[in-house]
Amino acid sequence: MLRCFVLLMAAAAALLAQVTSDRLLRADREPANWMTYSGGYNGWRYSTLDQINRGNAPQLKVKWVHQMPTTHMVETSPIVVDGIMYVTEPPSNVVALDAETGRQFWRYRCELPGRINVCCGQVNRGVAVLGNRVFVGTVDAHLVALDAKTGAVLWDVEVANYAHGYSVTVAPLVVKDKIILGIAGGEYGIRGWLDAYEPATGKRIWRFNTVPGPGEAGHDTWKGDAWKQGGGSTWVTGSYDAAQNLIIWGVGNPSPDWNGDVRPGDNLYKDSAIALDADTGKLKWHFQFVPHDVHDWDAVQVPVLVEAPWQGRERKLVYWAHRNGFFYVLDRETGKFLLGKPFATQTWAKGLDANGRPIRLPNIDPTPEGVTIFPGVQGATNWYSPSYNPLTKLLYLSTWENRSIYRKGDQEHTPGNRYIGSVPLIDLPDDPGHGAIRALNPATGERVWEYKLHTKPWAGVLTTAGKVLFGGSDEGTYFAVDAETGKELWRQYCGGIIRANGVTYQSKGKQVVAIAAGNSIFTFALP
Repeated sequence: MLRCFVLLMAAAAALLAQVTSDRLLRADREPANWMTYSGGYNGWRYSTLDQINRGNAPQLKVKWVHQMPTTHMVETSPIVVDGIMYVTEPPSNVVALDAETGRQFWRYRCELPGRINVCCGQVNRGVAVLGNRVFVGTVDAHLVALDAKTGAVLWDVEVANYAHGYSVTVAPLVVKDKIILGIAGGEYGIRGWLDAYEPATGKRIWRFNTVPGPGEAGHDTWKGDAWKQGGGSTWVTGSYDAAQNLIIWGVGNPSPDWNGDVRPGDNLYKDSAIALDADTGKLKWHFQFVPHDVHDWDAVQVPVLVEAPWQGRERKLVYWAHRNGFFYVLDRETGKFLLGKPFATQTWAKGLDANGRPIRLPNIDPTPEGVTIFPGVQGATNWYSPSYNPLTKLLYLSTWENRSIYRKGDQEHTPGNRYIGSVPLIDLPDDPGHGAIRALNPATGERVWEYKLHTKPWAGVLTTAGKVLFGGSDEGTYFAVDAETGKELWRQYCGGIIRANGVTYQSKGKQVVAIAAGNSIFTFALP
């Protein structure tokens, strides 16, 4: 079956240099580019560019706009390498653009089956680049390698059976000589995993099962055959600690989402941070944020890796603002819990014990009649990226203040169909909630400032050495605020919902900021 169509508009990227693993390791030394999902392996979504700063940010103007022929939600995070921008166009297409003008070089269109079940829209969050190849996952659960200069398909491998509810929406991550790929489908009763693939051939190198089977550590946290459809998707790109050779990634909710009766136990490694040896895929440590989750608060957030003083000595840390409303600090070498503090309203836990395990309040589990608690189903934050700025030493994140009514129901599992255990009332008509951008002091978890938003944001944040934070709203506004104070500096209405992560790069000596809004890519620069 022919799965692709490539439209070549111009000789693309003729001067494109090889993207080596060494370049990716030192991405912070190439601020003119944005070469991986979070801008670097540490998950900071921060740039050392400072041409745009707090003094001149109000002068930002639209540079160019690229419109996509799609009606799907655009959640892509652009990759920019040596003057070429690579973006995904939903459901599973890739476009190469001139980063200076927006002119299209080539477009790869993936031909998909007629019916694909996905949880939350046929979306894609981006590509990875290594050597002269671009790697993209597809919603029918394939991994595809494209020629970076022409968009021609070099190989196309099936990673799972889409008919059983599997899909790929995550941006792959290049780690050394491997393509790391997560899977989606937690709402369809899949058995999740994290994979590594060979860039030259697409051959799978290793797989870590996020639902341990018989004989695997953690299997005893499941009962009966519940593990076979236990969920545990890995649909947001993780981070990489090169010094320890650790891939640190978040794992999604167990299945069914809102009925835990059929899956007694803690349900490892659901709602967990996992740290895997990059060469073998072997688990080095894990931390479970929500044992036996019955609220769909999966841990699909970008891990933020920082080295900072902690209780009198320098330590390797992970900062993690979780969907359940708590901000966590973990030891990156061991996964040990160091700090946990609410960053948004939560009414489900009295607090966390000395090991970080939640102390649940009574009567919080879903019932047939419904239970109302904070945070709501989408969480206090979600998949959209946080940012860490080493100059301000603050962690920034898009935050939700809302509640949901959680209901429980019975459901049989059939492959490829939803397996969620009822449907909650996600947004209350009389209290839809609101959003904000919040800056946290990660040493204490305390809020430093907030920038209030009318509705709940689905856009990630980006910060720079110019001490500017960029974020977006569901009203279609892209904005800049002072990273130290939260004071608004600039805003631009883009005419479409913003549910993506922004990036910044340099073109012909000028700093450019880019974001997906509506069905378009917008770029901004100083006059």
